[in-house]
Amino acid sequence: MSIGLVELLKEKLQGNLILPSDKEYDESRKVYNGMIDKYPAAIAYCNDVNDVITCVNFSRENNVLTAIRCGGHNAGGLGIADDALVIDLSLMKAINVDAASKTVKVQGGCLLKELDAATHEAGMTVPSGIFGTTGVAGLTLGGGLGNLTRAFGLSIDHLLEAEVVLANGTLVKASAKEHPDLFWALRGGGGNFGVVVSFTFSMCPVHTVYGGPMLWELDDAEEMMTWHHDFMRTAPNELSGYFALLTVPPVAPFPEHLHLKKMCGVVWCYAGVLEKAEEVFKPIRDKKKTSLDFVGPMPVPTLQTLFDGLYPPGLLWYWKADYIKELSAEAIKVHVEYGNKLPTPFSTMHMYNINGAASKIGKDETAWNYRDANYAMVIVGISNDANDKEKITNWAKSYWTAMHPYSMGGAYVNFMMEEGEDRIKASYGDHYKKLSLIKAKYDPGNLFKVNQNIKPAVA
Repeated sequence: MSIGLVELLKEKLQGNLILPSDKEYDESRKVYNGMIDKYPAAIAYCNDVNDVITCVNFSRENNVLTAIRCGGHNAGGLGIADDALVIDLSLMKAINVDAASKTVKVQGGCLLKELDAATHEAGMTVPSGIFGTTGVAGLTLGGGLGNLTRAFGLSIDHLLEAEVVLANGTLVKASAKEHPDLFWALRGGGGNFGVVVSFTFSMCPVHTVYGGPMLWELDDAEEMMTWHHDFMRTAPNELSGYFALLTVPPVAPFPEHLHLKKMCGVVWCYAGVLEKAEEVFKPIRDKKKTSLDFVGPMPVPTLQTLFDGLYPPGLLWYWKADYIKELSAEAIKVHVEYGNKLPTPFSTMHMYNINGAASKIGKDETAWNYRDANYAMVIVGISNDANDKEKITNWAKSYWTAMHPYSMGGAYVNFMMEEGEDRIKASYGDHYKKLSLIKAKYDPGNLFKVNQNIKPAVA
């Protein structure tokens, strides 16, 4: 952007505009994934909705590449781009809990831990992810998988209304009654249709869950993954438990004899009646002696932030993902093979539960297209050492290549790097055409394209 354009935007903006010449620039351009190293033309910290409208109008009128950053947690770093104007919502954190109506309105700059803390005071929660550092906006627009998916469904299944700044600079509400096509698209279609400045959710009456990690020896991974797959088919919806291949962190409270040991495990979350938890977990504990059992009663915000400290911002992440329906014996053997090859102590594989309540919503009711999947699998090579970049990337790619034939073809968009148009189309499947038409209606010029981009249909 020219100096003249920058000055024009500065005059109109109430918030702060960070430029490459500013001392805060290098810190400001960082996102959660340390592998992302982008140099935007400017970063606009919006104070309010008017600032967002100002930025959108400025970008459209001056043909400026635009990225939208809320939590900055996106796998592919798609909240930032080279030579772009970054519209940053991180200062917009208002949360209004209405306990009487069991709803909460949250602005687009909030993190999950902030939303969880606010709803917890009312004895309720909104189903969301597994890291408190994740942004509410990005998580929700991609679908919203997490610890409570089997019990209550996806985050989008609790979305009642969204306030959106469209590409033409207008502010609209999207709900079942207002702009229902946009509302449909927002529930899984990512940041393709506008800047969502607020979300209104229905809340679920959960204050304390029975959850946490159980670990077994890696030699038991084939047996335990097979058992887990069968067990979760008939488990009550109130019980979730994502399977993981991991290396035990060398920190408390993990016992020293397990430090840096490759293991398999499940992170459980039972959201039913707490008095029944021990009964629900009896067959789990009877199945096989654990090497570690940290499962017990805990407040929802505690479970939701349990691993935040182990994965601080700035680590290098390389993500690969797919949706999985069935786990054959052959697929399980692939998991075990690559679990034995975890390249760094941070690297891991998770298989998040999707069935249960999430599968009860009709496939075509939202843009999210894999209601019949059993898992969202994510493979992440992670390191705190830039010299490991090639190692973690190659491991993740190789693992994914071996597993992809056993997948359903597409992936959870929040778990994807920049992987090309074919992968995006596979992840939206037969919903892509409808999404493309809605994109053409609300963003015909594709102003919002720094994302897993849905291209507007051509008339």
